[in-house]
This record gives sequence, structure tokens and C-alpha cells, in this order.
Amino acid sequence: MCVNYGGRAELADAARAVAARVATREIRAENVTEKTLARELYLPDVPDVDLLIRTSGEQRISNFLPWQAAYAELVFAPEPWPEYNRETLWRDLLVFQSRQRRFGAAVNRPASRIFQ
Repeated sequence: MCVNYGGRAELADAARAVAARVATREIRAENVTEKTLARELYLPDVPDVDLLIRTSGEQRISNFLPWQAAYAELVFAPEPWPEYNRETLWRDLLVFQSRQRRFGAAVNRPASRIFQ
């Protein structure tokens, strides 16, 4: 659970921290990588999200962990948070377990078959 957290604010803070390191010549701008930015996030040692469960039937991430959830599997549960329980968690974990994770890789199919 995150309280008073905003993913965009976290990314802006990380960008400011990297910019400050460039300004003080600690690092060179051309050497800034994704890893450089990731090290400036609020919790840099916490691994990326594997599964993000959104309750209440909402189908959006609402500015929640945009960097860390880039390759997360999303499950949208219809139950409101107060009704979410052990059984619904188990159901959603089984959904997650049944998925083939591609971590952003495209499905190897012609586009014509995708849009049929």
C-alpha cells in the first residue's frame, strides 16, 4: 500500500537528481542510462513489479509505479478493496501464473493476424 505517492513525481525527482549529478560533473550527460535514473528512484533496491492487481473494476494504473511496473502483468479485479480477500487474491495469482510473460517483447505473429 502506498500513501501520498505519485509515480510522475518520483520520476521528476529522479530526473532532478540525475540532472544535479550532471551539473556537478559527477557524471556526463552522454553516460546517463536507464540504470542511472533507476538508481535515483525512491526505492532503488526494490525489484520491479511482477504483478499489479487493481481492485474496484478500474482499468487504469492511476500514476502508480510507472517505471517499476513497465513490464508487470496487470489484473483488474472487480471487487472493491475492502472486499478483496484471500480467495480473490488466489484467483488473481492463478491468472498471473497462467500467463506467458514476454517483458515487452512482441508476439511473433503477422500484424494481419493480430487485427482479425
